[in-house]
Amino acid sequence: MRTIPSFLELKRNIKNIQTDTKKIKIALLGDSATQFLNTALKGMALQENLSIDLYEAEYDQIKQEILDTDSELYHFQPEFVIIFHSHQKLNKSFYKKSLEKKPEFAQNWLSELEYFLGVLNENIKTNIILFNFPETDDSVFGHFANKTSFSFPFQLRTINYHLMLLAQKIKNLFIADVNHIQAMFGRYQITDPKIYITADTIFSIDFIPHVARMVIDIILPFLGRFKKCIILDLDNTTWGGIIGDDGIENIQIGDLGIGKAFTELQLWVKQLKERGIILAVCSKNTEYIAKEPFEKHPDMVLRLDDIAVFVANWENKADNIRYIQSILNIGFDSMVFLDDNPFERNIVRQNIPEITVPELPEDPAEYLPYLRTLNLFETISFTEEDNQRTKQYQEEAGRAILQQKFTNEEEFLENLEMECIVEPVTKFSLPRVAQLTQRSNQFNLRTIRYAEEDVQRNVVENQNMFSLTFTLKDKYGDYGLISVIFLEKQNTQFFINTWIMSCRVLKRNVENFVLNAIVDLAKEQGVDTIIGEYLPTAKNGMVKDHYEGLGFSALGEQWKLTVSDYLPKKHYILRK
Repeated sequence: MRTIPSFLELKRNIKNIQTDTKKIKIALLGDSATQFLNTALKGMALQENLSIDLYEAEYDQIKQEILDTDSELYHFQPEFVIIFHSHQKLNKSFYKKSLEKKPEFAQNWLSELEYFLGVLNENIKTNIILFNFPETDDSVFGHFANKTSFSFPFQLRTINYHLMLLAQKIKNLFIADVNHIQAMFGRYQITDPKIYITADTIFSIDFIPHVARMVIDIILPFLGRFKKCIILDLDNTTWGGIIGDDGIENIQIGDLGIGKAFTELQLWVKQLKERGIILAVCSKNTEYIAKEPFEKHPDMVLRLDDIAVFVANWENKADNIRYIQSILNIGFDSMVFLDDNPFERNIVRQNIPEITVPELPEDPAEYLPYLRTLNLFETISFTEEDNQRTKQYQEEAGRAILQQKFTNEEEFLENLEMECIVEPVTKFSLPRVAQLTQRSNQFNLRTIRYAEEDVQRNVVENQNMFSLTFTLKDKYGDYGLISVIFLEKQNTQFFINTWIMSCRVLKRNVENFVLNAIVDLAKEQGVDTIIGEYLPTAKNGMVKDHYEGLGFSALGEQWKLTVSDYLPKKHYILRK
């Protein structure tokens, strides 16, 4: 659920107005008490570095303020006029009508409203924000209320529907969907009967901040503050699994199991694209592997022609996002970055504080429900041309030649508080170790597959084999088993039979930490030489320079490291 400050927090905000906040003029007209909403609006605006100069009309003076062209409303000249009719007052008005007038109630009310809005627009240039009505069951007709125009629910729903049509007709009219947020919280959460009876305040104190948030969301796009682009990570964000390890046939997507969650997320993103939101991809992956599902998987909703800028490499995501931004030429504050990995989310936040990075839930089934509560993509306009935006940016991306710049990660890594448990294969880790050998494709130097019994027989029970497993965690979470090493001892030499590492921890100096651990074990075992080997496959090209990068020297088709010459490599990981 979206995090909204409490009413008390908003009230405190008002005491901390900064002189550099942008000021906007708002008039608030209601048929019931609006003092609490006044406070909440001012406090919520300050959350967005806005300051409201607010004119609050007298109690229940909507019609009088609009019809009197000499009223304070017109002298104030607001940029926005908020009009709040309560469903309680609407209900009372309905029941005062005679029986024969009840079926005509909605149409008469709407005709009167349209007249008043016309007067308002004739006398002032402004934008109008009108609240619709939360659903109310008066229990007079029960479920039969859906079959008769004599019921209040029938008339209220008719009004809500026609308010949408009226907003299409009146271009400066925008509907604040109170009915929608009531559906999120429940009817009995939005009101407090005691406060309503004693103070004629319609919404509960706990609900008023959500109403204020809704209004500010509508206002922000008028100020040029709206989201234009969504940047997607791929593995475990756009689909389940890791494409480089699992292969295209094993990623989770479609209508079965957890794949359904990723498919529905893609459907939502596709709808955003068709609405005019730019889609980009930023993934730590080999590009041609990352593109495979977009090109070949039958259950993919998103295709390559939906993506304006596609960046898949093994570089820093913050820099890749800067590259995307340079192509799109939009502000970082117009961008939303979705990534399942807390490390990646936080390094992007630290390096690009303007970008919006939602804290996705751990369970992919909750991704879409959570994102929908954030209301990230509010807009004040839509045209048929909007869905051509992606093509335009794709063309621009094709023209762009940009050398990427890299951020310095050292400060972040130093404060990450990474800890790693290093131990041989145990009966508890054996199943996961075998699984890693079977599924890891990208950071896998020799790509030898082992079943559990193979690991037990050929590694654990073999006196000439040594194993190291690495389990990593940091202050953001536990990554579990992230690397496996199998070493064959041949006299005074170690041959690296297997070196596997999870791609989730690339660019965190883990390979340095692992090599230091290998050298420490070599010293313990009286080993003076370490031999590495790279056997290329279609998917492990990212590690072809692995040993050279770590300081090994070429030895024919293999790589050699002399233990006595080795200087421990720098990292920011505490060994446990």
